[in-house]
Parts: sequence; C-alpha cells; structure tokens
Amino acid sequence: MVEGRTEGRAEGGPQRIRLGMVGGGEGAFIGAVHRLAARMDDHYEFVAGALSASPEKAKRSGAMLGLDPRRTYDDFAGMAKSERRRKDGIEAVSIVTPNHMHAPVAHAFLKAGIHVICDKPLTTTLREAKKLQTAVEASGCVFAVTHNYTGYPMVRQAREMVQSGELGEIRLVQVEYAQDWLTEKLEDTGHKQADWRTDPARTGAGGSIGDIGTHAYNLADFITGIPVAEICAELSTFVPGRKVDDNVQILLRYANGARGALWASQVAPGSENALRIRVYGSNGGISWEQEHPNALRWSPYGKPPQTITRGSGAAKPSAARVTRVPTGHPEGYLEGFATIYSEVAAAIRAARTGTKPDPAVMFPKILDGVKGVALIEAAVKSSAVGGKWVKL
Repeated sequence: MVEGRTEGRAEGGPQRIRLGMVGGGEGAFIGAVHRLAARMDDHYEFVAGALSASPEKAKRSGAMLGLDPRRTYDDFAGMAKSERRRKDGIEAVSIVTPNHMHAPVAHAFLKAGIHVICDKPLTTTLREAKKLQTAVEASGCVFAVTHNYTGYPMVRQAREMVQSGELGEIRLVQVEYAQDWLTEKLEDTGHKQADWRTDPARTGAGGSIGDIGTHAYNLADFITGIPVAEICAELSTFVPGRKVDDNVQILLRYANGARGALWASQVAPGSENALRIRVYGSNGGISWEQEHPNALRWSPYGKPPQTITRGSGAAKPSAARVTRVPTGHPEGYLEGFATIYSEVAAAIRAARTGTKPDPAVMFPKILDGVKGVALIEAAVKSSAVGGKWVKL
C-alpha cells in the first residue's frame, strides 16, 4: 500500500499541487471523475477553471464548485495567461473538453509553463498529435494522457508478469471493449455526451475507435510493451444516419511475430463497460476484465489455472504499490483514475526540484497519446481501402 494514500496528505508534507480545469462543467460527466480522482489521494487543490465554452455555464459551474469568481474564466486562453502571472497560479491543468479542443488548450498551457493532464484521444489528427509532441518536448512540462485503466492494480500485475517473462514468448493478444449505450441514435435526443462523440468535427474521424478503441489498444500496449507493426481494420456504422463508426474490428501484427485482434463496439446490447484482455505466451496465459477488476486469471501451461486477487500475497510489487484498501474491498474506475493523478503528482513534485521521480512511477505520456491517434488514422485508412494491411 502506498504510504499516505488512505490517510491523505501528511501534516507538514509536500504542498498540494494547484490544479485548474478546462471543460468539465455543468452537464459534463468526465470532469467530475477527474476532480474526484485528483482529490482521492490528497495531492491536488482545485483552484481555477474555464469550465464551459458558454460564459454563463462557466460562471454557474465555478460557483457550484466553490471556485473564487476571479478564477472562473470565460475562456482557456485568458485562463492560461492570467494563471501564469499569479504567484499562486495553477501548476497543472486538466483538459476534459471534447476531442477537437485538446490540442489548442494544451498548447496554450504548455506555452505558459503549466503541466498538462489531458483526456484521450490526444488530438483529432496525427499531424496535430505530432505537433503537440514537439511542443511538450520543448516545454519541459509533465504531460499525461488519462488512459485510466493503466492505473488498475491487476493491470500492473499483468504488465509485470508479461514483461518479466513469466508468460514466455508472447504469441497472441486479444483485447475488446464493448458497450451498448449508442445502440439507438441517442445523438438525436439532445444527449450531450452522444452529441459530440458522434460529430466528426468534434470527435475526429473515428467514433468508437477513438472513444474506446484507443483505451483497448493502450491497455494491450501497456501490458505487453510490444509494438504493433501493421493493422487490418473494418470500421462499421450500424445505426442509420450516424456520421462515425460505432463498431470496429482490427487484426494486429506485432513486431515480434505475435498476432492479435481488437474489437470495440458501442452497439453491443447487454455490454455495459466490457473491457477485457487476454494475452497468451509459450508458458501460459492471463485474462483480465474491467468489470471484475480485482482479479487476474493466470493459466500456466500444463498446470491448474489460478486467480490472483488484488491485495493478496501473490500480487506483484507494481500492483501492491497502487493498492489502497485491504483485499476483498473492491477498487475500480475512480481509483484507477486516482492512481494516474497520483503518479503525475510525483512527477510534478520532482519537476519542482529538478529531480526525477521514483522509477516505479508510471503513467501514460505524450507518446502514448500519439500512438492512440496513429491507431485511429491507420484504422480509418485501412477500412477505407477495404481492409488492407496498413503500417502503424
């Protein structure tokens, strides 16, 4: 268990990181998730925001969240400039806007020397993602992408097992992420989340591939650490009149010769948030499901399968260090997000002193975000030419 995680910030300990937010105001889902995650381990203090593109909503949201009215901004550019000038200005900003605003907001805060925590996918085009990567590298700022599933203890257990060689040579990777919430044309009902996620101008060229397919891809990449060399994709739109894909199936060829498949769908009735990964090697296989996050199935070849639970004696150090509560008490979605925020906090505090964080600290960075956008563009390209293989 990480020291201080269940007790909060120790008296006299490191100063909380001053956090701002762009987006995530009235009617938003993910903004509240980020604020909860930032507060869970007591590393951040939320002090400023440009919480909506609507000045009226921004003001109402700031008041509802208890922000100082002088630090509730009408636009992100004004917020970046103003906070940069303040002695008590924000040190980090969370970007929880629709996808098309990620890049301009990130550039504004990087220019102001403010660390960035950005929701996924990183940007709407690969060209934009690479330009942002250059800006991050030039800024010296910490940049994180909130692929929150990498914060789950059993996902880190899986990563350590794979990368330490327990599974042997990796041969097969199967990852899927199925939901059903867009089975009907919800975007025509005024549903805010469905509206922007199905609008190519705001979400980008990919629908389900961008929204949840990038999570599945990142999960496989995080656990295996093996680059994908090329893909063959079919993007489908099953709901009539929808402007982006709502189902995607991708074959994966890995650089080491392994083979894989990725399926992401938002039109799979009965699937709530069914993210699942299976990895098979020459010595055994593992299986993990997000809806049962505290258990990892391990099947060593020729031996009885076993279930490793979070907090048990079989948990690896990488899993144990991000575990907050005793075994049997469930940890999941919010805690996974909180782990990312806490790991980023360690990196920001190291940046304060010009040092490097503990090598055990890990979170998705700018390159992980670029990889996700590269997957979207390659999948769209492959599907457009009838499912031909495309280099990634």
